[in-house]
Amino acid sequence: MLLKSYLAWMVIFEGGPSWTTLLKEIPFVLIVYCLIEWFASKRKLLYYLIANLTMTSILFAVIMYYKYYGVIVTYFALAQVNQVTAVKNSVFSLMDPYFLFIYTDVVILMFLMFRKNKAVEWKNSFKRKMNTRLVVGLLTVSLAICLFNVLPNRASMNEIVKAEQMGILSYEAYTIFSNKEIDYVDPDQISQEKINTVKKTEPSAVPVLQGTASGKNLIVLQMESMQNFLVGLSIEGQEIMPNLNKLVKENSYFKHFYQQVGQGNTSDAEFVVNTSLYIPPRGAATQMYAGKELPSLPKLLKSHGYDTATFHTNVVEFWNRGELYKAIGFDRYYDAEFFGTEDTVFFGASDEMLYKKTIDELERMDKNDNPFYAQVISMTAHHPYTIPDNKRLIKLPERFDNTLVGDYIVSQNYADHALGKFIEDLKARGIWDNSLIVLYGDHLGLPIYSLDRHEKDLMAEIYSREYTYTDMINIPLVIVNPDKTAQPAEYEQLGGQVDVLPTVANLLGMSLDDQVHFGQDLFNQTYNILPQRYYLPSGSFLSSQELFMSGSGFEDGKHYPLAGDGNNDENKATEDEFERALELLNLSDSYVNHLPNWKKEQK
Repeated sequence: MLLKSYLAWMVIFEGGPSWTTLLKEIPFVLIVYCLIEWFASKRKLLYYLIANLTMTSILFAVIMYYKYYGVIVTYFALAQVNQVTAVKNSVFSLMDPYFLFIYTDVVILMFLMFRKNKAVEWKNSFKRKMNTRLVVGLLTVSLAICLFNVLPNRASMNEIVKAEQMGILSYEAYTIFSNKEIDYVDPDQISQEKINTVKKTEPSAVPVLQGTASGKNLIVLQMESMQNFLVGLSIEGQEIMPNLNKLVKENSYFKHFYQQVGQGNTSDAEFVVNTSLYIPPRGAATQMYAGKELPSLPKLLKSHGYDTATFHTNVVEFWNRGELYKAIGFDRYYDAEFFGTEDTVFFGASDEMLYKKTIDELERMDKNDNPFYAQVISMTAHHPYTIPDNKRLIKLPERFDNTLVGDYIVSQNYADHALGKFIEDLKARGIWDNSLIVLYGDHLGLPIYSLDRHEKDLMAEIYSREYTYTDMINIPLVIVNPDKTAQPAEYEQLGGQVDVLPTVANLLGMSLDDQVHFGQDLFNQTYNILPQRYYLPSGSFLSSQELFMSGSGFEDGKHYPLAGDGNNDENKATEDEFERALELLNLSDSYVNHLPNWKKEQK
């Protein structure tokens, strides 16, 4: 168990294992084994094996979860276990072969137990009762050490710091028994004015670009795993994303735009963009909030006569999307049943098939008297990015071969190719000029935690510096408004997915006076604050100048400049911003908690 703990510490913690690992992990193991010795009179060997397998599996799950999310998995994440089979390729791609050595002793013990003579010999040896005083003494000392590790570190904000100080196994036990209730704010104290005050947002008296897209269709393109470094990227003369680059040059482009998703990844992006609310403190939004009567972009647009639909080539049951779409009020959805099984990649039809079948529906919707809102969600460039050979349209230099970075860039090049054909179709059918188009990445594609040393070197080559946490969660946002008053521009202000709804509402000329939202119109605000959850430790947030990652609290937190820009002490994130980011999350959690349940309303 000590060797297994050392393996987990080597993967997860920056400093790796040390002599303190012994005092933080083994006392918990001894508590478990002492309890078996004390209470088990029969089948003791079996209980030891089960305990060993359970603790080993916890450490293995912690390693695998960290490799993608960068946080310590807890039992709350078990709610998403049913999603693992659908993304098993992604799970296997994160697994370094040596991780499996963690189960070596379990496999050997189980093999030997099937040898009858050995099994009988072991069972007889385990029947001997250990000295009770020794067991009680060892249990008492181990429990005291565990409490010494746990109690002083309960207030730490950063889950990774907390797990390192407590020990991984003790931390997992602590999360089960602590079960801290959220201190919700009274609904009477939650208002848009209160939110704006916390955010320090001053609504513009005469918003620029207000109503410039009034009456137009709205097409939202959510691009799978698309990060911002792809914009303008060329590798040895090869332009990776020519169609995205053209959109960026000819329209409104926000280069400091960031994801705000959690466990639900793509489905969380759908939730945040369509509600302008933050993800829940635990679990995916589609699992925790889908039963609520959520204020949303589809409902806002429907109140102005819009027809609303969402398009995704996966099954609607994945991440409980069917319930989410009812909660946010889409008129209908198109999923795997509509797109079929022709030209499938991973777990759905390819992007080319997505756009090919979607364009026919959009043309039909466009012929109606009322405008439409269509959310189109791409998927082919999904982790682990091993797309079929016929969709690998570029050849990268040899140093990118058989790397996650290389596969990612190739898959994004295909996604860009399919996007270009879709744009041509929209223009050819007369839909483009009569539509407001919003394109953004749904979430990161290359977690720092998943990259090996060579892959990090490749990213450093691309950035001409070290690949950082700010780069990792930086995604592109492009807004295409064919109205002549909207000149092409590159915007510097900070933005996040929560800001899409109010920005779109301003362009469409729709009031949000009666709709609570936590985002802001990016064309009319320069200061922003974006709380983060899951991919970064609790308490992390983005200010207009940098990313702050919490430690035990604010004082020992780390500061990262936005997208590699210069930074100094004058524009560092402040403790006041830290407190306000936490308050915003609590206000959002409280607001959603007090919303009525649409299922009960139906009954």
